[in-house]
Amino acid sequence: MHIEDGILPAQACAMWYGATALFVYPGLREIRRRTRENLSYKPFLSMVGVAVFVISAMHLPVPVTGSCSHPCGTSLAAIIVGPFATAVVSSIVLFFQAIFLGHGGITTIGANDFSMGIAGGISGYLCWRLLRRFKAPLWVAGGVAGFVGDIVTYMTSSFELALSLHGNVPLTRQWLIFFAGYGPTQLPLAVAEAVFTAAVLQVMYNRRPDLLPGVKGTGNRPAITGKAEAEGLE
Repeated sequence: MHIEDGILPAQACAMWYGATALFVYPGLREIRRRTRENLSYKPFLSMVGVAVFVISAMHLPVPVTGSCSHPCGTSLAAIIVGPFATAVVSSIVLFFQAIFLGHGGITTIGANDFSMGIAGGISGYLCWRLLRRFKAPLWVAGGVAGFVGDIVTYMTSSFELALSLHGNVPLTRQWLIFFAGYGPTQLPLAVAEAVFTAAVLQVMYNRRPDLLPGVKGTGNRPAITGKAEAEGLE
């Protein structure tokens, strides 16, 4: 993730901006709706954004791909504030990281948000939903969500690079080559993100269950996430 400017051709950058907009637009509407329902939602969303910024700023360069490897935090964000809102948060995070930290680029925000905020966030969120539906322990569901979201982020980023840069090499082969470049650093980071995600969700359940949607026993306090989602996830 954090593909730099100049790596992807202009048409690819435009395509990924368009694909990302399909998720960011409903995310903006969701944020607006939830803010009207509860004024505390927007400050809480901002805190989640800060967490994603800090988590995803810890990176290791990957020379093979012209990118870097790092934990993401978007699976955790999607579980807490919703996957569409996470797409919006991730796009803002990536903008500030590109401007102030030199991580990623402006032209590649669409591609980077699609891999980290959308593919990573949604895949982790779906794992969480599925495992909780089958009564998996909270820490197991959270850990799997964190691991899967992290790996899917880099599988998607590798695909974005391969799609534009595979040349005469078969797309699937180039995709595997790019992902192999991430693998040595990303697999241990994915395990670390799994542990971190599980720990944060367990602490939230123990200390502030009202902030954690879809967990039985949180009571009738859907102040942050909205009543409809809190009921739908149970």
